[in-house]
Parts: sequence; structure tokens; C-alpha cells
Amino acid sequence: MNAILLLFLLGLLLLAAEVFMPGAVLGVLGGVAMLAGCLISFRQFGPVGGALATGIALALLGLTLYLELVWLPQSALGKKLVVHSASDATSQPPLAQPGSVVGRSAEALTTLAPSGYVLVEGRRYEAFCQTGHAAKGAALRVVGLDNFRLIVTKS
Repeated sequence: MNAILLLFLLGLLLLAAEVFMPGAVLGVLGGVAMLAGCLISFRQFGPVGGALATGIALALLGLTLYLELVWLPQSALGKKLVVHSASDATSQPPLAQPGSVVGRSAEALTTLAPSGYVLVEGRRYEAFCQTGHAAKGAALRVVGLDNFRLIVTKS
């Protein structure tokens, strides 16, 4: 009986620790501990005792999940654990509008072999050179747009 109770308690503690150390390892170990407690109860107390222990284990599991997923996020401690801020920054520069860059002259900021960076009216863009290679500082002309870059050619 003590082994069953200890396995259930260990399982609950491991499941509760999963909140603070995510990665599913502690949750799986907690589930295995509770399953082992159920198997031992079937062996020691037969089908009726095992079914009762399994019902208790499932009720404890449901209570633990309720506390972790419903109650904890609303508590003061849970609110400290959750990140509520958002970032409005972008990792990429804004895309060029076709009407504002197509047909304009550009200067190669880096060597384009065939991709690199160009300067169009003071703004830096990633570009692809249709004619293959363009040296740094070369005069180029924007002929189109790809998904995320300009298509340029030597002027």
C-alpha cells in the first residue's frame, strides 16, 4: 500500500514540476510512476482494488491538470510566470513597392554574385543581378521584384 501511495505522490509531484521545467520528460516520468502504482495495486488487491486505484489516479491526474492549466494561469504566481509583452519589431526591412523602385538606378553596396545588396534612393535592398556578377559600386538598374528582393541588371 505504501509503494502505491508513494508512486502516486511521486507521479503528482513530477507532473506538477512539468510546469516549471517543460520538455515532457518530467510529465512522462510522472505518468509512468502513476501507471506503476496502478499495476502494483492490481497485483496486490485484485481487479476491484486495482480499478479503484486507477480511478483515484485518474481523478488526481485530472485535478493536477485542472490546477496547472486553469487555476495556475489566473493566480498571482502564474501571472508572473507568463510573458505578457509583445514585440512590434520586424526582423526584415520592409519590402519595396514595385512603382517606387522599378526603373530606378541603383548602386551595388556589395558584390552581387549574383545576389547582394544595392542602394536605391538612399534605401538598402537585397538584390539579384540578372547579368550574373556586378562589382561593388557598379551602376545598376532595377528591372523588377522577386518575392523578397529586387531584380537588377547592369546599366
